[in-house]
Amino acid sequence: MLQPIVAPRTPSSSIVRAALLVRRFGLALALGPLLAACTPVALLVSATGMATDTSVTWEVVKHIHGQLTADDAAPCIQLNGVQRALNARCEYTPGNIRSADIARSGLQECPLAVATRDPRLWRALPELLDRGARVEACPGSPLLALAAADACPDFGAASPEVREAIRSLAEDDPRAVRHDVFRMLSCPRARAVGLDRVLMTWLDRGDLQPGRISFSPLGAADPELLMSRFGRELETAGHKPEAALDGYEGVLPSGYELALRSSHWAAIDWWLYRLPQLANLAPPSRGGLPWVPLQRVLVSGFLQHAETQRDMVVLLMARGASPAQALPSDPRRTVASFAAQLKSPMLSLLEPKTARSGSGTALAAFGAAATPAATGTSPP
Repeated sequence: MLQPIVAPRTPSSSIVRAALLVRRFGLALALGPLLAACTPVALLVSATGMATDTSVTWEVVKHIHGQLTADDAAPCIQLNGVQRALNARCEYTPGNIRSADIARSGLQECPLAVATRDPRLWRALPELLDRGARVEACPGSPLLALAAADACPDFGAASPEVREAIRSLAEDDPRAVRHDVFRMLSCPRARAVGLDRVLMTWLDRGDLQPGRISFSPLGAADPELLMSRFGRELETAGHKPEAALDGYEGVLPSGYELALRSSHWAAIDWWLYRLPQLANLAPPSRGGLPWVPLQRVLVSGFLQHAETQRDMVVLLMARGASPAQALPSDPRRTVASFAAQLKSPMLSLLEPKTARSGSGTALAAFGAAATPAATGTSPP
């Protein structure tokens, strides 16, 4: 007897639709990492093909796209002139900054501050100033942020127009007269392009009058500038070395500490002749506790020229530094015990017999006067 032929059951349209949705959702997840490297536009175009027949799948694709591009930077073409000029990844074309963009930059910081802090963005400084950007609109001197980021930027790599803009920011903003800016404008790279003339302008017009500023210009000056005619003019103007013992607002080290770090023998002798107590104990320059120079020079990495460590120890001891000096951080310990714990090769120099026998020789070698001619990394 013939059996009736039963037609195969056809899946319902809802089952087919669910299967397609699952398959396309899996495909979207699989392609997500590959499409993440694409631009948002390419991602959308690629995803469109997967969602032509179901709005549910299209919503999934849009959600994935949103997750993949959530942190993407806006394309340069969508930025205004100021944002584009102050974005290192965007090409800078002079003439594209509008005054209206400066007034409504959309940045969280003052445009001049952003442009000054990052040497890559110095390119925009002249045009920002020409288009009406005013330093008074910034909450503080833009040069302070630059000095904190780099104590001696490569000013020589900047164009003359950029250097003139930096000079303008220093001379036209009284808030720039600060310890760290003074140090930066007196550093070798600033002196090489003449930016240290700003300091002379400050002095000539009375911006550096003793008692009217929050720091000591003698303590802020680069060691080489301290030994120059300008350093003598600061003293003539009434600035006293003792004022450098006071605290100051800034992140850069004191002039005495910088002289030690750079093994600038003439500057070290300048300080120790005028303030002999600095051989044993130096005041805190950036908060914290006083510090012991003889201990500090024993620490690896403190001296920029490690080969001068022995000469530095001899010099400090010849000027009165004591290995028995207690450490402010732990008065029970001394420089000598610190050196012993450190297993410093300078320990033999710190022994009393060696210190006594070497003092006369060191004094003769380094000179008792405060004006030795030698600078750099070789002791006089």
